[in-house]
Order: sequence, then structure tokens, then C-alpha cells
Amino acid sequence: MPSLERHVRLFRNGRNQALRIPREFELEGEEAIIHKEGDRLIVEPIRKGKLLALLATLDPLTEPFPDIDDDLPPLDNVQL
Repeated sequence: MPSLERHVRLFRNGRNQALRIPREFELEGEEAIIHKEGDRLIVEPIRKGKLLALLATLDPLTEPFPDIDDDLPPLDNVQL
């Protein structure tokens, strides 16, 4: 698949430098992460909710979990 490339203009928005993102490069969501690698700026969407979607595809656990309360010290020995 050929890589998309567009020439864009940079402009000032107050004290920030900005650019308009062409429609074919739009990111999902309302927020993104930006970081710099050398002279390149990398902009990535923040993907929320992906972990829950992944967990929903997994089979339920069938192993019994140990009762974790059995090994806890009594509360009167705990300093808060």
C-alpha cells in the first residue's frame, strides 16, 4: 500500500505552532499523543476502551481463585 503524503502549511495559533490535518489523515477521538523522534513529529490517537474490548473476547477463567483473606494479619495488628 503506498504511503499517503501531503504538503501542509504551518501557522501560529496564539503562542503555539499548528497545522491543519487533511481529512484523509484525521484521527479518531478528541485527544492525541505527540512525541518527537529526531526532526520528526509523531502524532498518535489515544485509543480508549481497547482493553475492555480485548478482555470481552477472552474465554472466562475456570480455575478457582484462592481465598486471599485467609493469609491476612488481623486488623488490630495493622498500623494505619
